[in-house]
Amino acid sequence: MGPLLFLLYINDLPKIVNETSAPIIFVDDTSILFAHSNLIDFNKNISIVFTTLNKWLGANQFPLNSNKTNYVDFTTKRNMSVNLKIGFNNNFVTNSSYTKFLGMTVNSTLSWNNRIDLLMKKLSKACYIIRNAKTYMSASPLKVMSYGIIFWGNSLYSCIIFRIQKKAIRIMEGYGNRVSCRNLFKKLQILPLTSQYMLSLLMFIVQNKNFFLTNNENHNLDTKQRNNLYLPQANLTMYQKGAYYSGIKIFNNLPLEIKNVAGHSFIQYSV
Repeated sequence: MGPLLFLLYINDLPKIVNETSAPIIFVDDTSILFAHSNLIDFNKNISIVFTTLNKWLGANQFPLNSNKTNYVDFTTKRNMSVNLKIGFNNNFVTNSSYTKFLGMTVNSTLSWNNRIDLLMKKLSKACYIIRNAKTYMSASPLKVMSYGIIFWGNSLYSCIIFRIQKKAIRIMEGYGNRVSCRNLFKKLQILPLTSQYMLSLLMFIVQNKNFFLTNNENHNLDTKQRNNLYLPQANLTMYQKGAYYSGIKIFNNLPLEIKNVAGHSFIQYSV
């Protein structure tokens, strides 16, 4: 079947599981998210949805491949993992500490170390290719774009990626390891990792303004920050490091003249 016929075939799948969960479907890659403050209700919801899902799969002649199905228990480092048994007719889904979601490797604590480990290997190979190809290629096609950087860009492990980025820049320009990259970044019009992370967050906010409130919309107090984006109260470090919270903080620290034009356009000059 072509993609259109396949999408029509599974069109009713989200409707049968969306009362107590959040289904996310991208072509044939289906994920179901659960969240609940009560552990008993949490387990109950998972059991009901998984049973319903398996009945739908059976009725539509889609046997579940348990070898390619897993679940990840997202939790803070301080909390113990929940002991779950997810299965149907004695076919149980395996627990994993990380999973791949739309090209992003996500682990159970959102530390992004698995994602960065994978990215390190790819970038190291890219450095080797650049070293051998730069004689035959211009610098322009060798620029590396960062996928999903708004999620992992402020991770403790991201400094490793920055070191590899600088290594690639030096190779492209034919310099040794001790040469400063500051002017090389400017020459090639490539943003350093931290700058790329901040710009990507700002692009995310500008392109998704409907997800954010201003202080003026949240309360009626006439303060100097009334036109800033409203920053919700959060004590959890994991939430504070997320794209939503970090993006608001960075956006609110922009000069006023930049914030005034950000609602209309935000031009990304470098990758």
